[in-house]
Amino acid sequence: MAIKRIVIVGGGTAGWMAAAALSHVKKGHDVDITLIESEQIGTVGVGEATIPPFVDFNRLLEIDEREMLAETQGTFKLGIQFSNWGKQGDSYIHPFGNYGYEIDGNSFHHIWHSHRQQGDKRPIQVFNLETMAAHFGKFARTEDYQRDDLPPMNYAYHIDATRYAQYLRGYSEKRGVVRREGRVADVALDSANGFVSSVTMDDGQVLEGDFFVDCSGFRGLLIEQTLETGYEDWSHYLPCNRAVALPCNRDDGSPPPPFTKATAHSAGWQWQVPLQHRNGNGHVYCSEFMEADEAHDILVGNMAGKPTADPNFLRFVTGRRKKFWNKNVVALGLAAGFMEPLESTSIHLINTGINKLVSLLSLDSVTQTQEDAFNRLTGKEYDKIRDFLILHYKATSRDDSDFWNYCRTMDVPDSLKEKMDLFRLNGQIFREDDELFTETSWAAVMMGQGIEMQGHNVMSDALHDAKTKQELDEIEKSIRFLVQNMPGHGDYLSRYCPAKAM
Repeated sequence: MAIKRIVIVGGGTAGWMAAAALSHVKKGHDVDITLIESEQIGTVGVGEATIPPFVDFNRLLEIDEREMLAETQGTFKLGIQFSNWGKQGDSYIHPFGNYGYEIDGNSFHHIWHSHRQQGDKRPIQVFNLETMAAHFGKFARTEDYQRDDLPPMNYAYHIDATRYAQYLRGYSEKRGVVRREGRVADVALDSANGFVSSVTMDDGQVLEGDFFVDCSGFRGLLIEQTLETGYEDWSHYLPCNRAVALPCNRDDGSPPPPFTKATAHSAGWQWQVPLQHRNGNGHVYCSEFMEADEAHDILVGNMAGKPTADPNFLRFVTGRRKKFWNKNVVALGLAAGFMEPLESTSIHLINTGINKLVSLLSLDSVTQTQEDAFNRLTGKEYDKIRDFLILHYKATSRDDSDFWNYCRTMDVPDSLKEKMDLFRLNGQIFREDDELFTETSWAAVMMGQGIEMQGHNVMSDALHDAKTKQELDEIEKSIRFLVQNMPGHGDYLSRYCPAKAM
């Protein structure tokens, strides 16, 4: 069956990111793309923090960075600051760039540990540009200082997700995507193969399609309610199941920091996402250990200003669909699954889902091979991200609440247990199946939350010579020089991409 009509059910970030990418399929192909959304159905709209691959997504679409950031009140992000996770009072930054760089085939954190055992007292953070720039509230793009002797700057964005969806709507409609206002009242299946054949709108209009993208949020209108795909529940490992979200102004007039904040509380954690003229805030918590009113009060009591909207209370079950591609339906965003925004992976999973979809999509037909490949690759991706999120809860010494006692003592997947055991033994980190998070990411969280390396790769001990010591000195020196000469993040934004009036 040839694909002539693609229907995207649901707007928001997922729907319009899919529409923007698929609009390029229209170049040279006779295919209609329709997106259905209703202004009456609100979006979750709390996924405002991104990670570096999102920068590449926008570049591939040839979106102007300055224009997009101005339209979305956007800021730059160098990493995430975690507070009170290992124990209360602790704080560390998970940066986007690497610690130092590999020397003679040895990962930098092994070399650092070897030198530390020989008396070098410098913390590993001084060897990471993004951490030091974030600490001092500085920012510059690599293009601003391009020199071979200075490290590159790895960054992502904080954006207003609702405004970003609106921006992509304009982008997509210019490229031929048709938006249809309304709700889906009914879904019809082909009796011969079980494929979705059409959806009926609340006004009675029937929209036929050959291929459907489900971006309908938690309810999974097509992937779950219609095709009954099934859901894999990960609540045992990630017990938080509620959130309350609130925007606020920065009442002290301070510039936005170039990082996301994730602050642990007694039964969950709070995010702060700084935009140019406000903060996005939320408190993710477990309803078994905390009531909604208490969660709301904790959030309001720890914000940088007064709320500017009513609280948005959310319920969710952490996990994923048993299939992401089922027959002629692919689920993206919350329709595909949900993992709390602890490492800003929600928008990233939309991004990579779209990447795999456009790579596998054939306008000639829908095949089992495509479905199987998409599900296998996406499943692995979800599993690896799941393990990384679980690490934040498991690697804690907090014993001040029943919630943290549960997290500290819970069973975890064997894949994560092995990673923690190997790091504790000699700092070894194996990246598998093109997983998202780097050696630095794993090392930053483990060391930041108290998992200490008892040893290091034995090959690193050969690098105790004066040449290696000088190389470490030069890495620290170049980072210090660069940060000292960077503008403040707020100043950079006001020159590069000042937000448009709201």
